[in-house]
Amino acid sequence: MSTLKFQMANFKWQMRPAAVRQGFSMVEILVVVSIFSVIVLALMAVFSGTQRAFRSTLTQTGVLEGGRATMDLITRDLRGLVPSDGAVNGAVNFLVADNGSYATPLVQSMPGGSSSRQNLLQEIFILNHYNNGWWGVAYAIGTNRQSASLATSLYRLQCPTNGSTVTDPSTLYTNQAVQSFFANPLTNGSHLIDGVVHFAVRAYSPAGYQINSAYTNAFPGKLSQTAFSTLQGNASGMQMYSNNLPAAVELQLGVLEDQVLAHALSLSAASSLSYLQGQSGAVHLFRQRVSIPNVDTTAY
Repeated sequence: MSTLKFQMANFKWQMRPAAVRQGFSMVEILVVVSIFSVIVLALMAVFSGTQRAFRSTLTQTGVLEGGRATMDLITRDLRGLVPSDGAVNGAVNFLVADNGSYATPLVQSMPGGSSSRQNLLQEIFILNHYNNGWWGVAYAIGTNRQSASLATSLYRLQCPTNGSTVTDPSTLYTNQAVQSFFANPLTNGSHLIDGVVHFAVRAYSPAGYQINSAYTNAFPGKLSQTAFSTLQGNASGMQMYSNNLPAAVELQLGVLEDQVLAHALSLSAASSLSYLQGQSGAVHLFRQRVSIPNVDTTAY
């Protein structure tokens, strides 16, 4: 009986269609492999996008931290700004000028339209005083430490650099160290941050008016110890003497994202400027208005 059942089962298996006995067909296997390939590619795309977003977040965090730290340092120096009060004739209290190393503004096209933004690169000098000693602080843009083809690094110089006491404030701005610094900040300045494409300040009166030659024309006799000049981008430059100081200073700083800066530094000078003209979206702008506690309102 058992032998008969086995023979009957074997006969039924032999009677099955060939397609059933052969298992999966090649077409079915290819379809399954294709589906798995699509799923794997989709997962890889999602993972790659997540990695890019993570790296971009880290880059932006680094730029924001560096920009805020730089703004805080300059803000502290500006709050210490003091007048020489004419103690020694010719002492420069506060200076805003075109950057000597790289004064040509970078014009960047704005996304989504035909408008453009003109960046500025300026240099500033700040007179400070402590007890019987005077010192000056200077900021300027210099060539990048990684490449001499692009001036995008912000430097700071404090004079005197040797810690000695200066009793004559008129010797600070004219000091050889300060003038050499403005000519080439990389030589003796302290490096602060890379990727700076915009650095500018605007001075304001106690009433909130922007200080320039038009202000003194509208209010004759005001700020008589201030010499004005016109800078790149029609910005206002100035040298303040005696008791003249701004009541507030608006500080502006534009910093490139790291990957954009790295690509620009790998190009020639002309090519890097052409490349940066289309990278306005990669510039992080910092702006802060700093009040000057030591302003002498009698100058206004």
